[in-house]
Amino acid sequence: MPKRVLIGTVVSDKTDKTVTVLVERKVKHPLYGKIIRRSKKYHAHDEDNAYSTGERVRIEETRPISKSKTWKVLDRVQAGKTAALEADLEVEAAGATQE
Repeated sequence: MPKRVLIGTVVSDKTDKTVTVLVERKVKHPLYGKIIRRSKKYHAHDEDNAYSTGERVRIEETRPISKSKTWKVLDRVQAGKTAALEADLEVEAAGATQE
């Protein structure tokens, strides 16, 4: 049986070797037909503590690692938005001093 792979956003990295990943999916309401968002949080194993809050990651289903951890982080899909924002501030500051 193939392992499930999901894509989500890291919402917490406070625990050691564990990240909390929020996975959102869109479903159609059975009666009204409107598209609504459903979300669920998964605890995923992060051996090297390499992932931080705000990053998009892929997680894969594994054997139970602890009571609540049955997923592990495969790789980073997109870097966090905070790192990109800091880079933009440095560029703007350098441009302001040249003018």
